[in-house]
Amino acid sequence: MSNVPALEIKNLVKRYGEKVAVDNISLTIPKGSFFGLLGPNGAGKSTTIHSITGITQPTSGQILIDGVDVVKDYKLARTKVGLSPQEFNVDIFATPEQLMDYMGGYYGIPHDQRWEKINELIARFDLEKHRKVKFQKLSGGLKRRALLGRALIHTPDLLILDEPTAGVDVEQRHDLWAYLKEMNEGGKTIILTSHYLEEIQYLCNDIAIINHGRIIAHGTKDEFMKEGKSVEQTYLEIIKSEKPA
Repeated sequence: MSNVPALEIKNLVKRYGEKVAVDNISLTIPKGSFFGLLGPNGAGKSTTIHSITGITQPTSGQILIDGVDVVKDYKLARTKVGLSPQEFNVDIFATPEQLMDYMGGYYGIPHDQRWEKINELIARFDLEKHRKVKFQKLSGGLKRRALLGRALIHTPDLLILDEPTAGVDVEQRHDLWAYLKEMNEGGKTIILTSHYLEEIQYLCNDIAIINHGRIIAHGTKDEFMKEGKSVEQTYLEIIKSEKPA
């Protein structure tokens, strides 16, 4: 495995007019990591993700995916990252296999190779019975699986999951956890944002907390769980300490 980090963020700043959404953050995520990015709503998580994936352009700073600059070499950098967003930003009348086909075509994957990968992902995420069902008719858990398949169609080095189990029932959530663990154990680098702190504790080996656009804590899961605390307890203590008295 290369020593080049999966993701390197250097002094990232993102402003929207007078508002500073991301305030000079730096992070290095090694390859093979399962990284949890935590923070309250409006903390800067989504803006950071949008900067990594090219949805928005940084005001200043640098982001490298596998050593590739996301601004200077956008096209190559974009092939190295897959995003499963919190919002269902899809054609609700498309089927899971169509969603993957469209995305595979966007990345220029040849037809036969694309459908080989689609069939592999359909099987992996247990979507065979639902592959031709319109997205709007799928359950919450199946929708999340379809989005994961779409994010993985081009075999990205880095997978970003933004609230991947929101609205998913307990059984399907645990099924998704198993899929994600399997992918990570196979070498996939994953960044996870979630308000389910149990999910972060179960899956992630490295955790950072962002608040008011700044990284206010960063460490291993073991460091977050010292003295017998849960990740949730430590998170709440850190967030509460940030609030004015």
